[in-house]
Amino acid sequence: MDRIPLKATDRVIVGKKVKHLRAQGKLPAHVFGNIKEVEHVTIDAQAFAKVFKEAGETGLVDLKIGEDRTRPVMIKEVDVHAVSGDVLHVGFYQVNLKEKVTVPVPIVLIGEGPESVKMGETVVLQTLNEVNVEALPTDLIENIEVSIEVLKEIGDAVTVADLNYDRSLLTVLAEPEEVVVKLDNAVTEEMKALLEEQAAEAEAAAVAVEGEEGTEGEKKEGEEGVEGEGSEGAAEGGEAGSETEEKPKETPKE
Repeated sequence: MDRIPLKATDRVIVGKKVKHLRAQGKLPAHVFGNIKEVEHVTIDAQAFAKVFKEAGETGLVDLKIGEDRTRPVMIKEVDVHAVSGDVLHVGFYQVNLKEKVTVPVPIVLIGEGPESVKMGETVVLQTLNEVNVEALPTDLIENIEVSIEVLKEIGDAVTVADLNYDRSLLTVLAEPEEVVVKLDNAVTEEMKALLEEQAAEAEAAAVAVEGEEGTEGEKKEGEEGVEGEGSEGAAEGGEAGSETEEKPKETPKE
């Protein structure tokens, strides 16, 4: 992997005042690691964005500070604003080119899966996205590629032991039998169980609602019956009252 150049200048501005640097398109940064003292530097924001895109966390960067010194560094710390996503600060780790380092290396899937994936019958599951790799800084690689074209049947898998890399230069710090990617049912047994559980809960909720509606209906009918009886009773009472009303007395004839 080629070493990528990046220019920097010594920085004397620290603390909250660094916001003025960002307003000018600059970024505060520091260098730590295999040096006597931490060095505070300033870098160009756009230049860093290009370098970071290419180098990531595994690439080796030649950080040229001023005109008199160059530091072999790796990008170790990138502080990002929680809302805007803008880079706020960068930490460079100076490495010893003769000492091995351990870094996370991404695993990238390449190729096309079987026809069953396109039909929606199966799915390619990547269970391991990166692995820690130990190597000299100059021997580090950007990523490890894994072809998924070897996955033909459900259950087929690629493990760490199957990864393709130079074992004379790199040491992958992961168990050989650990699965990196596999071909599985579009709906796994766990998913089936979850769907069945959700269906059972929905059915139970529907039954409960129907029971409540039935109870309310009976209650309503009972209330209507009571009201009807009361009305009929009042009517009968009214009729009885009418019948028992005293007739006008006849005046005796003289």
